[in-house]
Amino acid sequence: LETMPWAYPVSVESYVELIEAIDRKAFAVHFDPVNLINSPERYFTNARMIKEGFAQLGPLMKSVHAKDILLSENLTTHLDEVRIGLGGLDYWVFLQELAQYPEVPLMLEHLKSEQEYELATKAVRDVAGQVGVEI
Repeated sequence: LETMPWAYPVSVESYVELIEAIDRKAFAVHFDPVNLINSPERYFTNARMIKEGFAQLGPLMKSVHAKDILLSENLTTHLDEVRIGLGGLDYWVFLQELAQYPEVPLMLEHLKSEQEYELATKAVRDVAGQVGVEI
C-alpha cells in the first residue's frame, strides 16, 4: 500500500495501525515519505518521520518512491512536489535509512522529461556519495 497525502494512512503511526488491523502476512509497504508530509510541522521535521518510518515499517517495505517537496509561502499551507534537490526532503537521512534495506528498490516518479529524470538521478547519486551509500 502506498500512502497518499489525502487518504489514510496519514502518518507512520496510522500505517502501523492499519497493518495491524489488516493482519495479513502478504500485506506490504510502499514507502513514499513525500506523501506523508501534509503539514508545515512534518515538512520541517521530515528527517524524524523518515527515521520513524524505517524503524517501524522497514522490514515490510517492498519499494520506495523518490521525489521532493517544497513548502511555499502561499496561503493557506501549500506543498508542491518538486524534483529531487529542489525541496526540503532530507535525502541524507532518507538514503542512509534506505541503505539498511539494499533489496528495496528506489524509484523516481512524476517528472516531466528525460532531462528532469537525469537531474533527479544525479541529485540522488550526489547525496548517496556524500553520505557513503552505494546506489
